[in-house]
Amino acid sequence: MAGRGSLRDDERMEPLRIFTWHVHGSYLLYLSQMPHEIFVPVRPDRRNPYGGLGPGPFPWPANLHEIPVEDIPRQQFDCILFQRHEQYLNDQYEILSPEQRRLPRIFLEHDPPRESPTDTRHAVDDPDVLLVHVTHFNALMWDAGRTPTRVIEHGVMVPEHIRYSGELERGIVVVNHLARRGRRLGADVFEQVRAAVPLDLVGMAAEESAGLGEVPHDRLPEQVARYRFFFNPIRYTSLGLAVLEAMMLGVPVVGLATTEMVTAIENGVSGYVHTDVGTLIERMRELLTDPGEARRLGEGARRVARERFSIERFARDWDAAIRLVTATEGRRTVAPVGTIGGRA
Repeated sequence: MAGRGSLRDDERMEPLRIFTWHVHGSYLLYLSQMPHEIFVPVRPDRRNPYGGLGPGPFPWPANLHEIPVEDIPRQQFDCILFQRHEQYLNDQYEILSPEQRRLPRIFLEHDPPRESPTDTRHAVDDPDVLLVHVTHFNALMWDAGRTPTRVIEHGVMVPEHIRYSGELERGIVVVNHLARRGRRLGADVFEQVRAAVPLDLVGMAAEESAGLGEVPHDRLPEQVARYRFFFNPIRYTSLGLAVLEAMMLGVPVVGLATTEMVTAIENGVSGYVHTDVGTLIERMRELLTDPGEARRLGEGARRVARERFSIERFARDWDAAIRLVTATEGRRTVAPVGTIGGRA
């Protein structure tokens, strides 16, 4: 895999200490590419969301650390990074000291609003917290009130030696728990398309939808690269990391023209998007019969991914956000750090 997101010499400063929770494994792996130390809480029973890093399928770098919950109040951090509403509304009052709760804070919002696409007020209503969205669509839809916001688009990395081959005359879908997540994640769309076009589903509990099951993170790029195209059936969520990883491999993407997908995939250039599932089925059939066209679109997808979703840009954007909020504080307010728990 590519190394940690690089910064110019004049951008390198002392690493900061960021406390957050382990919410999305892939995102945490990519977040760790910024030049800072990241600490995640762990409880003895390792129940979500206090499972720490765990053995997991991810190649965790040395700047990711587990810290026992009981040790957290004695630790020194520079910034608190929330990633779920319950962490901001409840958990911080249970595990952080009063001094830590006054540290610079960022809320990373992974999803678009569910209650109402346009009229849902975000849980954070604080001018001293920076609200970071992962897509411009999400930022557009949430009502952030008086909370300052910015968008940090995803950045992904794939093994340099793996590239699109497309020899399998099938499409691949990568969604976790598709059957139980239903219409929002496009379970019905997947079934409609699979009845007309050969598709394989991978992801957690994919067997519930007659899929292939979960594929370890380090083996997924090689598997995805063999399929003729990547299909994203999701109606309403953020721009999936699996979509961008497929693009980075050079795989053409077909999906619904909803949310941020319409800005990531250009018809006839990097794949196809449409709100008419029948039209998408036609495009998939064309790709199955024309491997040359599929490869051309895959090359377009890879160009877009390298220009817009590079891990280097992602690391720089996150470093800038962290520096912004900590510069406002100007100093650390918690006692010096003691011994922390080791990683699993």
